[in-house]
Amino acid sequence: MSPRLAAAPPLLAPPAAAAARELAVPRPRTLLPGASVAFSSPSSRRGALACLVRLMGSRHSSAAAAAAEAVEEARRGRKQLGMTPPLYDYLLANVREHPVLRELREETAAMRGSQMQVSPAQAQLLAMLVQIQGAQRCIEVGVFTIDVKHALAADSLRSLLDCGEASSYDFAFVDADKRMYEEYFELLLKLVRVGGLIVMDNVLWYGRVADPLVDDQKTISIRNFNKKVLEDMRVDISMVPIGDGMTICRKLVDT
Repeated sequence: MSPRLAAAPPLLAPPAAAAARELAVPRPRTLLPGASVAFSSPSSRRGALACLVRLMGSRHSSAAAAAAEAVEEARRGRKQLGMTPPLYDYLLANVREHPVLRELREETAAMRGSQMQVSPAQAQLLAMLVQIQGAQRCIEVGVFTIDVKHALAADSLRSLLDCGEASSYDFAFVDADKRMYEEYFELLLKLVRVGGLIVMDNVLWYGRVADPLVDDQKTISIRNFNKKVLEDMRVDISMVPIGDGMTICRKLVDT
């Protein structure tokens, strides 16, 4: 697909637990999800707060462990949320993967940050979408092991618009800086023709988007993007739980 636009690869940040708030104010009873604490004296308050801190620390540790496990599974090539290894192996055995693509994927798997590459099942779906469309002009924002000219992807997209290429692309795929998803989407919506597709990767973000204790900037950005595109009547959408989650957007009106 050409042109390919490179962006700075996403750096996976460990989930951060939300801080407990307003615990310094003595209250007859404080309720938190999954915890009930009764305060009757200063000493019991201190003991209860200590228990609460341990509880929240335990929940944070569990969330961090789950996220780390998901990242490690992705690094080993098992990039499919919620699948057991045997089921993923079965899925992989039923994917038609060109030998050259398999060789590239396996070579990439040994590299740092290899969890960023799409799974074979995702690649197969993307190829089918391009074929169904008969797409001739495609944009890929964020690449991993292809020779590229590095630049800020948003600037590159704007330069295409400045060159009069609005509404001239059939297909776009985004797997770049998660904090820039909304801006990428708005720019691509101008570049892709009516009826064209924009596919956004990592919209489930290793399950972090559904964890209320995770509040890092990238996770919040993806949550905000998912909410925005859900309410955006300029596109039809389908969030597909394949790989790390992809949202397929079909442009409905000229922008």
